[in-house]
Amino acid sequence: QVQLVESGGGLVQAGGSLRLSCVSSGRAFSTYRMAWFRQAPGKEREFVAAINWNAGSTYHDISVKGRFTISRDGAKDTVYLQMNRLKPEDTAVYYCAADLETGWGISRVEEDYEYWGQGTQVTVRT
Repeated sequence: QVQLVESGGGLVQAGGSLRLSCVSSGRAFSTYRMAWFRQAPGKEREFVAAINWNAGSTYHDISVKGRFTISRDGAKDTVYLQMNRLKPEDTAVYYCAADLETGWGISRVEEDYEYWGQGTQVTVRT
């Protein structure tokens, strides 16, 4: 079992930055891969970024590549999403997710992730 708690969301002007954090508790953090997804009002939840168990592999969706960076700190059992140059279309609830079945590779498939946080709201205004 794993519990995920996100924080760091808020209201920011376009062009600004936020850093989301997701603290994991329960099973050993270094054994599983993690990801961030987001869901905007009236839209399906979509993939944002993913990272494998040791941060040796990362993947960012084309919509955020070059602006967002996923990372993880094993000493703090935390995965981060650094978001720069935010745009109004980045407005969404952001969720972190954990895939305990493997730490290897990267997945952008929502169904691969068994555990989810409660989400944190990010609002970008013009």
